[in-house]
Amino acid sequence: SGQHRVPRGATRLLAPVGDPEKLICVGLNYHDHCQEQGLRVPKEPIIFSKFPSAITGPFDDIVCPQDSTKVDWEVELAAVIGKRGRHIEESSALEHVVGFMVANDVSARDWQMERNGRQWLLGKTFDTFCPLGPAIVTREAVKDVHNLWIRCSVNGNLMQDSSTRHLVFGVPALIAWVSRFVTLVPGDILLTGTPAGVGVFRKPPVFLKPGDEVQCEIEELGTICNRVV
Repeated sequence: SGQHRVPRGATRLLAPVGDPEKLICVGLNYHDHCQEQGLRVPKEPIIFSKFPSAITGPFDDIVCPQDSTKVDWEVELAAVIGKRGRHIEESSALEHVVGFMVANDVSARDWQMERNGRQWLLGKTFDTFCPLGPAIVTREAVKDVHNLWIRCSVNGNLMQDSSTRHLVFGVPALIAWVSRFVTLVPGDILLTGTPAGVGVFRKPPVFLKPGDEVQCEIEELGTICNRVV
């Protein structure tokens, strides 16, 4: 009706899903991201996770941890599970998705690549390291989830500029793969990987610092923007 409106400036948008059972992530899932590292394209999806406590709102602050000096950005397409399933067939996998969001898989590269045995979890899961939003766009409202431009800017400078058509494994393939190992339930979130342009592989490397502003955008899904503190 347009009647009951709340001014955006007087509101705080929370993450559309704040406490999922599982927050599942995929590594090396864009062809251009593999190329910038000089790595071969994986033959099978590389799966890791973040703890749900990393989730924060689409316009909330990203807190740089005291234990890291190499905090990086990663714009990602996030799929939200809407229907329970195990051993899901790829041909019907999208029926298990309720919709999509923009995500930033913030990463402490020193912890991911240099410490803790180079296991990724700790470097990926500091509090506030997963901004999500600005809303869940339903699957039916997205014309082709595998043909959307995806971008990330830092302080207005374009860092990542790609398309979801460069995904190595599309959303149905990822859902089918993950569901071989775990039961997917409504509210589970699947981050599908990031394209080229992250800070750690720039020459010289570039990392986030307090005062920076990170903007992540995906066509048809919207924009999230987070200040680093």
